[in-house]
Amino acid sequence: MKNIFIVIFLITGILPHTAQELTSEQLIDKTIAYHDPNQLWDVFEGKLFITLQYADGKERHSIIEIDLPREYFKITNLQDDNVIEYIVNKEDCTLLLNGETTFTEEDAKTYRLTCEQALKTKNYYSYLYGLPMKLRDPGTIVSPEVQTKTFKGKEYLVIKVNYEENVGKDTWYFYFDPTTYAMEVYQFYHDESKNDGEYILLNEIENVASIKMPKIRTWYTNADDKLLGTDILTKAAPLK
Repeated sequence: MKNIFIVIFLITGILPHTAQELTSEQLIDKTIAYHDPNQLWDVFEGKLFITLQYADGKERHSIIEIDLPREYFKITNLQDDNVIEYIVNKEDCTLLLNGETTFTEEDAKTYRLTCEQALKTKNYYSYLYGLPMKLRDPGTIVSPEVQTKTFKGKEYLVIKVNYEENVGKDTWYFYFDPTTYAMEVYQFYHDESKNDGEYILLNEIENVASIKMPKIRTWYTNADDKLLGTDILTKAAPLK
């Protein structure tokens, strides 16, 4: 009888958690422990090389520099044989086209050379590459219950996230492997009742300064599973 209890304990100890066994806060703790085991995101300094493959076959190559302690962000895009750079350094914004800070209004419109766009780009990349750690940011409203959902044939632990109005208006769902707690899918809606928005499949892992970042993100529409594009983290390097 004693041996039977030992076997039961060992089996149940290695089984994946169910949604009923975890709160959303506990699940976030576990996924952050998987992706950022050394708790280094808040002091992250690194350079990310990203290739964006559009559905029509075109590509855009970007180099992103993030220095969170210094509140510094820079992105360099290679587009139409031009080099577009956004730099956000604390409250300061610098825009460059082919290394020059002066450009025509037409160029500004074509390449979206505005400080508003630079800040949006900074927030966009800092958010995506900072997940799931960014789920701890102020203004994030996490639904307390964990759901179990099957998505593309696999069962996941799922949490629903909304944001305070000054942070964001979309509704997000994050999908985690029930055994490793790796984040493998996320999905957002502008209006969930209309089934708009997109879902993003995450594949492979790039170990960036001990942070496990998704290497490949593939974007689809929720409504009709239309492929929008794929971004690939081709390489990461220290800033210095």
